[in-house]
Amino acid sequence: MDAQQRLFPVGRQDFAEIRTAGNFLYVDKTEYVYRMTHSDAKFIFLSRPRRFGKSLLVSTLKYYFQGRRELFQGLVIDSLEKEWVKYPVLHFDMSMAKHMEIEQLESMLNLQLLGYENIYGKVEAEKGLNNRLAGIIQRAFMKTGQRTVILIDEYDAPLLDVVHEEKTLPVLRNVMRNFYSPLKACDQYLKFVFMTGITKFSQLSIFSELNNIRNISMDASYAAVCGISEDEMLSQISADIDMVAGEMALSREQLLEKLKSYYDGYHFTWPSPDIYNPFSLVCAFADRKIGAYWFGSGTPTYLIEMLRTFHVAPSQIGGGTAMAADFDAPTERMIGITPLLYQSGYITIKGYDQDADIFTLDIPNKEVRIGLMRSFLPYYVSAGRSIEASTTIARIYLAVRNEDLDGAFRLLQTFLSTVPYTDNTDYEGHYQQILYIIFSLLGYYVDVEVRTPRGRVDMVLRTATTLYVVEVKLDKSAETAMQQIDLKQYPERFALCGLPVVKVAVNFNRETHTISDWIISK
Repeated sequence: MDAQQRLFPVGRQDFAEIRTAGNFLYVDKTEYVYRMTHSDAKFIFLSRPRRFGKSLLVSTLKYYFQGRRELFQGLVIDSLEKEWVKYPVLHFDMSMAKHMEIEQLESMLNLQLLGYENIYGKVEAEKGLNNRLAGIIQRAFMKTGQRTVILIDEYDAPLLDVVHEEKTLPVLRNVMRNFYSPLKACDQYLKFVFMTGITKFSQLSIFSELNNIRNISMDASYAAVCGISEDEMLSQISADIDMVAGEMALSREQLLEKLKSYYDGYHFTWPSPDIYNPFSLVCAFADRKIGAYWFGSGTPTYLIEMLRTFHVAPSQIGGGTAMAADFDAPTERMIGITPLLYQSGYITIKGYDQDADIFTLDIPNKEVRIGLMRSFLPYYVSAGRSIEASTTIARIYLAVRNEDLDGAFRLLQTFLSTVPYTDNTDYEGHYQQILYIIFSLLGYYVDVEVRTPRGRVDMVLRTATTLYVVEVKLDKSAETAMQQIDLKQYPERFALCGLPVVKVAVNFNRETHTISDWIISK
């Protein structure tokens, strides 16, 4: 295939369109389709973050079960599948049901059912959504002689934005539970049921009768079923990498390094191949530019609300551990934010201790880290100053890159003194988090509360040339902060890091809400 003429399917989720409308990139996932559809599981659930290829996978399954072999020529499944039977397929896209009240949700479900009633007939006595779905399934079997395939994409979309609302969530959940209820009763008429989503709502609350759903979300054999693995990058997209690298005036190795730092790092089980965010990767290839595409497509409201509900500070995201059972916690019964952050793609698995059965978690990559910090920024300064904040942060980046940390603090001091503040700014940790957010937005490694033999360093900032040990005080003095650094000998902890260690003492003023003084010392 000529990479020069390759098209990148940004925003395209229909398998047939990608395969027929032009020279579009398609990373072959059909081996997983064959594996799923020839397993012993009839009901399968897959959780992956938004814009991670779930809808394209569902679309691929739809055309496979419709027997459209011509669409699969040259793909792995073409040599595996011998029968290509045509089945009736009911495809329900729940992504259209976001931000809906109960009447709107029921109306949307009604319209989806009407489309299939036009094909398979309707019985007037079937009044409820559940009875109508059951009737469609049975008539599809009687009309075609083949059992029905049901594909439900983003089953949890109607519920995610209200997961923090105690009154609204049960109402919408009952509508969805009623809609899905025929699946168990119609088992004899069903060939295959596949559901995707971001979160796992408990089976008792949504699929009350389905106790035989196979959850493949952390199954190692499906680790790369969505997303693009590193092996797929280097084999199926190799020519595109060379083409894009040339147009961006980078070497192949330089482009791969940038793509990896921004979009790689996802693991949905362990061990797992490195998985790239497919949406961001395709957008970067299409635009010939490294950008924050995944976050640019929208930060879910439910995430910010849940972070606030669980009182999670920016620096507390990532760097933790979890047991295997923690990933499986139903969303509506969470006692911590870890399951939602993991399922939503904001943290991912970075390691596993088999003896202790403990997973190590962290933020996947630079795109997610920077995007998260941008989402937090309005809660620490002001939502109305986003343009000024972006400009100031860009200038701070240039100052730090030029090893002018003094200039960076002058810029930050001026900016913070002009920005209206949110409530609850009268404690030291608030200002520590401000520094953490802003320096994280610069793309540098930042950590807080770093342990040393004599105490904890408030913040560590590492650039390509220097490691900064930062101590933060509120309503005291930079001199007091520096005395603490020296007294507890914080720099000794980092003597072997391979970089010059610089001490930074910063004091904030409670009344002015900005930096009052600072000391930088080698």
